[in-house]
Amino acid sequence: MILETARLTLAPLTVEDAPRVYPFLSDAEVMSNLDQEPIEDPDEVTSRVAAQVAEMAAGDAVYWAIRHTNSGLFLGYCEFIDIDRRHDRAEIRFVIARDNWGRGFGYEAVSALLANAASSGLKSLVASVHIGDQAERLLEKLGFKPEGYLKGAVHRDGERRDRRLYALVL
Repeated sequence: MILETARLTLAPLTVEDAPRVYPFLSDAEVMSNLDQEPIEDPDEVTSRVAAQVAEMAAGDAVYWAIRHTNSGLFLGYCEFIDIDRRHDRAEIRFVIARDNWGRGFGYEAVSALLANAASSGLKSLVASVHIGDQAERLLEKLGFKPEGYLKGAVHRDGERRDRRLYALVL
């Protein structure tokens, strides 16, 4: 399903998108926000994207490429993962290119995802972010409420990092 906003087009991620996803997955700062090590090997990124496409085919997740509608510029990607149809819930995650932070693209993309989630039968969404991350303000602006604090939940770069859980009932 393709989602459109005033400035963005969100289309299902394809294996052909792997070269455009690589700069995100190889960026240490971006991957730090996802609590993962950067991936230096482009072939590994291609394998990961292929696995995500397979997850979509199985109905276990949905991944979208975020593009600027007018220019076609690849701005990032967003996803529903850990989809639980029994309880009608999923986790939402999103990544926007660092040079496009602060331009409202994340807000616009996540707003489209919320509308899609509601129309697809999901009843609640969760998100997990680092304490102090810009995503906290974005989630709160969209109506997500803090639901939990995970002290030292992630071991990264030799230190323990805290995360906050957010939830939204649709």
